[in-house]
Amino acid sequence: MVIVSLTMSAVLVFFIVPLTILVFIYLSNILLLIYQRNSEVKADPLSDVWDSARKTIASFWDIYARIWHGYELHGVENLPEGPGILVYYHGAIPIDYLYFLSRLFLWKKRLCLSVADHFVFRLPGLKLLLEVMGIMPGTREECLIALKNGHLVSVSPGGVREALFSDESYQLMWGNRKGFARVALDAKVPIIPMYTQNVREGYRMFKERRFFRQLYESTRLPFTPPYGGLPVKFRTYIGEPIPYDPNITADELVEKACKDNFLFSFQTKTAIQALINKHQTIPGSIWKALLERFGKRHK
Repeated sequence: MVIVSLTMSAVLVFFIVPLTILVFIYLSNILLLIYQRNSEVKADPLSDVWDSARKTIASFWDIYARIWHGYELHGVENLPEGPGILVYYHGAIPIDYLYFLSRLFLWKKRLCLSVADHFVFRLPGLKLLLEVMGIMPGTREECLIALKNGHLVSVSPGGVREALFSDESYQLMWGNRKGFARVALDAKVPIIPMYTQNVREGYRMFKERRFFRQLYESTRLPFTPPYGGLPVKFRTYIGEPIPYDPNITADELVEKACKDNFLFSFQTKTAIQALINKHQTIPGSIWKALLERFGKRHK
């Protein structure tokens, strides 16, 4: 009975923390609805009118990040003052990205618009939160408008596939996705690579099974549940920008679109892989990540 009890407790812990995060996300949406009703706010969700509510939500997630993961953010100085495209590695749960958004807003009072998978917008009861936090489906036109308005726009080319089927080897799973590079070229903005250390040690997916892979490819829905939630150390690193080349004329851009698109994408992938190689133990180790959280301080 003792062994059974301990086993059941361990199983519950490994699944309760990810579920708790989902509960906190819905609570964030409820707080925004209360704010909207009490203040009778009808303004655009991206307007400054919502900044006080955004600050409250960001403060909550930042406190959670500090307490649970000892979260650190490095390289904010690499973000351009104007528009740019942030490209990042997608963990099993993008909780690290939520931490980044929160701290960026608290430090710089800056909103980064985020491209999310279509299934996110099918989740019931999150419409207001998605709008206020600048989460969007991310069509080419939407991204170009956001960049034209001076926003940072973030995207994870690996998306849900990378979340589900990458592992502690931190393999990038981008396939042929290079649309972000084309948008960056069209908008004439830099691409900034970003990576969070130990994100796979915090939350993991079960080892890939052919059935779940086929199920995802046919439905584009994430049926595989994440597990984990251990308080490992999270550090997000923002790399140096990959600049747009202003010497490329419009005619040259058309003629060399395919080549430039590939090169820009390749440069970005190489930059993120360099961040992983520099800051991540591969294969990832939960025990080492826990020691980093509670052991020696990072220099």
